Amino acid sequence: MDHDIIVHNGGCHCRKVRWRVQAPNSVVAWKCNCSDCSMRGNVHFSVPTERFELLGDSKDFLTTYTFGTQIAKHIFCKVCGITSFFIPRGSPDTVAITFRCVDPGSLSHVEMKPYDGKNWERAHDQTDLDSCSITADPK
Repeated sequence: MDHDIIVHNGGCHCRKVRWRVQAPNSVVAWKCNCSDCSMRGNVHFSVPTERFELLGDSKDFLTTYTFGTQIAKHIFCKVCGITSFFIPRGSPDTVAITFRCVDPGSLSHVEMKPYDGKNWERAHDQTDLDSCSITADPK
């Protein structure tokens, strides 16, 4: 995987929520089958919180849904309902980016891996999810 860090822009469908994220142009994205992700069809990659920036007045258009352990923060646009990013349960010090919400043109490759979110505890212990999060400092 290419680890050169670039800036990606993205956001929700109605464009009320806009953000920028620093990540490689080639990422590993996780297709989770937990109750929330499977209903939304979410596939995401994660970056450290400091690599994510909300733009403009985006925060005014966000709301958050939590359930279960209340650790994951499912953040979505109040206008169009799209979850373009969220705070994952397994690594709450990262931001999970919905890869389909990245503006076209900056991601050159997305490798998709399954994640058994229905059996979250076991999956978290058995997968390399954390190692695929982008944690290296940008150069």
